[in-house]
Amino acid sequence: MNGLQLLGTGRCLPSRRVTNEDFARTLDTSDAWITERTGIRQRYFCAEGETAVSLAVGAARQALEDAGVQPGQVGLCIAATFTADRRTPALACEVQAALGLPQTTLCLDINAACTGFVAALETARCLLLGGQLAGPYALVLGAEKISSLLDFSDRSTCVLFGDGAGAAVVRLDPQAPWAAVFGTRGDGQVLHGGGPEDPYLAMDGRAVFRFAVETVPVCIRAVLDKAGLTLDAVDHLVLHQANSRIIHSIAKKLEQAPARFYENMQRYGNTSAASIPIALDEMRRAGQLCPGQTVLCAGFGAGLTWGGVLLRA
Repeated sequence: MNGLQLLGTGRCLPSRRVTNEDFARTLDTSDAWITERTGIRQRYFCAEGETAVSLAVGAARQALEDAGVQPGQVGLCIAATFTADRRTPALACEVQAALGLPQTTLCLDINAACTGFVAALETARCLLLGGQLAGPYALVLGAEKISSLLDFSDRSTCVLFGDGAGAAVVRLDPQAPWAAVFGTRGDGQVLHGGGPEDPYLAMDGRAVFRFAVETVPVCIRAVLDKAGLTLDAVDHLVLHQANSRIIHSIAKKLEQAPARFYENMQRYGNTSAASIPIALDEMRRAGQLCPGQTVLCAGFGAGLTWGGVLLRA
């Protein structure tokens, strides 16, 4: 079937930890208000000198070491991000230089916001299948410095997000189950920012909630149908870590216990494209994600975009 095998993972968080209580000192909010509505208790923001590239490189180094893969064996480096430090060169190219990946490595960025890592996995699989890459391994990253787009006087957005990076090293596995489903509903109003006229991230929280609860269960069922699997055949469900209430509502629609869905937004907030790979690394290092297990990953976010893929550990 030529799916993807997850060989190694890594994560990197900035040094500045910001709790809900920290926000309560300057905003009309409280730890109870934020926690009840989102599940988030803290997040990390970049301090001076910390960048999306430095986070991505830190996560990538861990993933390569965990996989036992040398930089010279990497044929593809994809970075999912909407907050790269510069418009050009691509964040992936800067990672290539920092890690000493071969000059024959294909490097590119993908901007699908919170669906980015899932889209990057499918892109990696397709490029590996093409047989034209110089190495058999792909380094897939999710890296965000969202604090650069936040209005810290707007409690509706600034308390939700965090900076961070996650990485995965993958290769083709003919025995691994695979299916991928994606969708787009072009909407520049529900969740947007970073332009000359709207430099700060802005979001209609209720609309995003409705969108996620509506589309993600359909996406998950479609992935399973394509693969010919049931939810019982999936060992782990790892969704984009935006909001605990969203995940619990999705679990209810799928008639699954919330405990089946991994959650870590309480520690990191919404890190967009980095959230799924950070979660995978936490699970792997805690012994929860074991070799041979099947993981269904699903992302949703600005675009509006959504997508789901299967992955074998």
